Amino acid sequence: MNCKICKSKMQKIFDAKVMNKYEIDYFYCQNCGFLQTEEPYWLDEAYKDPIPITDTGYMQTNIYLSKITTILLLMFFDYKKKFLDYGGGYGVFVRLMRDIGFDFYWYDKYTQNLFARGFEYNEAMKDEIEAITCFEVFEHLVNPIEEIENMLFISKNIIFTTELLPNPIPKPQDWWYYGLDHGQHISFYSKKTLHYIANKYNINYSNMGNIHIFSKKEISDLKLKIILKLSKIGLHKIFEAMLKLNGGSKNEHIF
Repeated sequence: MNCKICKSKMQKIFDAKVMNKYEIDYFYCQNCGFLQTEEPYWLDEAYKDPIPITDTGYMQTNIYLSKITTILLLMFFDYKKKFLDYGGGYGVFVRLMRDIGFDFYWYDKYTQNLFARGFEYNEAMKDEIEAITCFEVFEHLVNPIEEIENMLFISKNIIFTTELLPNPIPKPQDWWYYGLDHGQHISFYSKKTLHYIANKYNINYSNMGNIHIFSKKEISDLKLKIILKLSKIGLHKIFEAMLKLNGGSKNEHIF
């Protein structure tokens, strides 16, 4: 099997039972540090419920990410421009960011937009998008390079989350992020993988924990670590107040 990131030959490293029924092979790429499943023939079944019932932290995660993203957008990007949440789920994150004052839009191929209706992305906006957010999506991608290229076509700035593949690679039963119960996680990235992708497209890569940024801008990991610490003591509240003072974006309420 060839790597979906760098096309190198991969090595099978283990198999695991997914959704309590499918024995699935997992392959690792020595060249770029990427781990992937065999071709995921079970996804139609896995996505009968797009948000797994086991994802009990869905709302809390969106609230947390809205705080971090507020700081990132005000510190490193043009906050007055449009933003896109790629793979936006039910639209909770877009709703939160619009309520804060950002001009955010929604896109998702698989999930119904419930909370950000009226703010769907369309291709006419392409040249206006300052940055893309893409949270808990990368590990779901069947063809990561194709999707990343789609994002980069819209904006060269991508803020995304995914858990980095530990070293040494954990056994199936030793890492919750394999998502064996729901079967939706099929692509796993190491720092080496993400640096490879950044180099491939001549962009910068920076990281703080499970939050990552691809960008034409140079953003140091140290700055991101400081931001993460300051977010815990309420820096986002100051930034939100500043945004509202400056008018934010035009934000019609849609309910």
